[in-house]
Amino acid sequence: MKIYYNPKLKERARELRRNSTYTERLIWKHLRGGQLLGCKFQRQKPIDDYIVDFYCSKLQLVIEIDGISHNGKQNYDKKRENRLKSIGLNVVRIDGYYVLKNVTGALEIIAKRISELEGKTTP
Repeated sequence: MKIYYNPKLKERARELRRNSTYTERLIWKHLRGGQLLGCKFQRQKPIDDYIVDFYCSKLQLVIEIDGISHNGKQNYDKKRENRLKSIGLNVVRIDGYYVLKNVTGALEIIAKRISELEGKTTP
């Protein structure tokens, strides 16, 4: 599936990659290079009119780490999540504070979703 993105977001995505939050770096350390169940992720990936924290194209899986920048933006986040789902993407949201306190638990949440999606896509 071809994913449309707004080309105006390309530079902003680069900036976000250069200035990742601590919790994003914690998760990325375990996702990069297919370390988690062999799934390859991209970080700060422009999709549609948004930039998602992590994206696995094989499973059309978006991982969002909700840090303090999401405080007070629940309506925006819900609209964004609904839009991503409407174009066929699977979205997992994890609270940044949870990542800080239990990175293993956060990775288990991601691994569980990967396993569920692989079960759907495997003949």
